[in-house]
Parts: sequence; structure tokens; C-alpha cells
Amino acid sequence: NGKVLFTQNCLPCHTGGNNIILPEKNLKKESLEANGMKNLKAITYQILNGKNGMPAFGGRLTESEIDAIALYVFEESD
Repeated sequence: NGKVLFTQNCLPCHTGGNNIILPEKNLKKESLEANGMKNLKAITYQILNGKNGMPAFGGRLTESEIDAIALYVFEESD
């Protein structure tokens, strides 16, 4: 379940779709698109590899878990 995985792994930095490290890079649709996160593939890549203050989750989560989180983020961004 993407929501459960998001809560367990992402919520400390992304409560309410925000970003406590880089506020301008939040999880709202407009910000995602402005930062190149325009589709599911881009969000998945970001979770897998990390960037800037965001750690890579590729070594911590399975591919299906990352896919579930990416889908949750994508769907909730609207």
C-alpha cells in the first residue's frame, strides 16, 4: 500500500505534502512539475536515486514498494 509505505518512509520530511528540507520542492502538483517530476517515471526515479537532501531509497525498498509510493505521490499531488 503506497500510503502506508509513504507514511513509514517519507512522512518525516513530507508531512502534508510539504518538504521540510527544501520547501519549494514540495509534493504539490505545480511544484512537482516545475521540478521535472511531471510523470510517474520521474517520481519513481527520484525515490530510487534520491537527489539533493533526499536520500536514495533504492537500497532500502523493493522495486514494488518504490512503485507504490510513486503512484501514491502522483495521485495525491492533485
